[in-house]
Formats: sequence, structure tokens, C-alpha cells
Amino acid sequence: MVDQARPVVLLLARIAIGVIFIVHGYQKFATMGIAGTTKFFESAGIPLAGVAAPAVAVLEVAGGLALILGAALPIAGTLLALDMIGAIVFVHGANGLSGDGGYEFVLALAAASLAVGFTGGGALALDNVLGRRRSTAPATA
Repeated sequence: MVDQARPVVLLLARIAIGVIFIVHGYQKFATMGIAGTTKFFESAGIPLAGVAAPAVAVLEVAGGLALILGAALPIAGTLLALDMIGAIVFVHGANGLSGDGGYEFVLALAAASLAVGFTGGGALALDNVLGRRRSTAPATA
């Protein structure tokens, strides 16, 4: 029973985490705008804020989509976890683990990104489907 549920559970986890990242990345474009995000990054002391703000916004949208699709999971999971570690170091860390502005949610996203990124995503992940196709394709000379 557990083996049968595994692909669906991994898919649901990838969707949930991916949607959260997409929403947060989209907010950096739409709600705050890249200029507003850059100003926030500057005030938080994030180095190269003018480069980091659009890079983080793109990473969160593209990484979230990669998680949902199950594509390039080790890369996406690692980059998203590093993104969240940066958020802890520069924004949330001084606020403590829990409470207003704390890093508990960000830490959970970092851990979830790594967990999903390195589980292989399950049978319903694009990485798995493409890997299966490659491994079953006839060898060509």
C-alpha cells in the first residue's frame, strides 16, 4: 500500500512546495516589482541586490515549476534550499525561529526542497519518465 501511494504523495508534496515558491517568486515581480524587491534586498544587506532580486524571483518561479514537473530535481531542490538559507541569513534569522518574521517557515521550505530534490520525485516525475525512456531506448551505433 505504501509503495502504491508513494508516487502520489511525492507528487502532492512537489505541487504544494512548488506552488509556494511560484507564488513567492511571482510576488517579487508583480506585487513588489523588481525595483521594490531590489530596494528591500538592499535594506536587508543582500549583496548585489540589483542582480540578486531578479535572479531570486526567476529562481523561485522556475524552481517551483521544476518541482511540480519533477524536472532537474537535485538542481532545483539545492538552489531553492540555498535561496531559503539566504533568506534566513539576511532577513529572518535575527527574528528567531518562531514568531513574527521568524525563520521556521523558510527553514521548512529549505528542508522540503532538499527532501523533494533528492528523493527522485517518484514515478510521476518528469526526471523519472525521461530517465526510464533513456534507459529503455535501444542503443545506437
